Amino acid sequence: EPTVRTELMEQIPPIAIFLQESRPKFPTAFFEYLMPIVVRYLTDVNNQVRKAGQEALLILLEQDLVAQSDIENKVCPILLDLSAPDSDDEYKVEAVNIICKMASMLSRTTVEHMLLPRFCELCSDGKLFQVRKICAANFGDICNAVGQEATERLLIPKFFELCSDSVWGMRKACAECFMAVSYTTSPEVRRSKLSPLFISLISDTCRWVRQAAFQSLGPFISTFANPSSAGLYIREDGTLSIRPSAQDVNSNSCQPSSNITVLSSSANTA
Repeated sequence: EPTVRTELMEQIPPIAIFLQESRPKFPTAFFEYLMPIVVRYLTDVNNQVRKAGQEALLILLEQDLVAQSDIENKVCPILLDLSAPDSDDEYKVEAVNIICKMASMLSRTTVEHMLLPRFCELCSDGKLFQVRKICAANFGDICNAVGQEATERLLIPKFFELCSDSVWGMRKACAECFMAVSYTTSPEVRRSKLSPLFISLISDTCRWVRQAAFQSLGPFISTFANPSSAGLYIREDGTLSIRPSAQDVNSNSCQPSSNITVLSSSANTA
């Protein structure tokens, strides 16, 4: 019964944590028995079971409970198979979504060598716009996961493609993550390539794209500042923050200077 398999997946993370805490008594139980079940359920015929398996996998990765060898030899191959060009549409959408979510939890080497080539292929998927939209929405996270060199060499050309996609939702997603992409590049690439690209988004024919670009204008401009003097930095949740100077911290001013945050995507106005 699918409901039984779903319930089983929901119990995997707490069992794995227990086994980790009791590792002297159960040194190989998780790797021998539980991890194969998680991997197998990523291809289950029932979408609720697959979803539960995906959530369990992300929790295990977040808790650093999955061995590097299992990630490279068991998890990544399954995701690459599911996201292949001839894969079923529903499986492919789910696979690219989990690839994007897990990228920030893996080592840079693993992401660059095993997942980045497939991500670049999926950015140009001409069959499913849902796949391209997931890539666009998570583009900044992938850039951050692989670093400046791989971003400029492999990802920036794909970003240009997505910014000129015929579907306006793609261009809007690119505008929303523009700051995160810019933050990963060198000042020269930022000035010579990303600036003209941003102008094209802020002049887009779709007003939703223009609105998203205008909301990202300030955060994008901030990436040109010198972090050491401006005190600007990107938090793990993708927000732009200002680190107060020592003078501000030691002052008795009533002005709040220690917790200023500018959202990188959308901003709520009162």
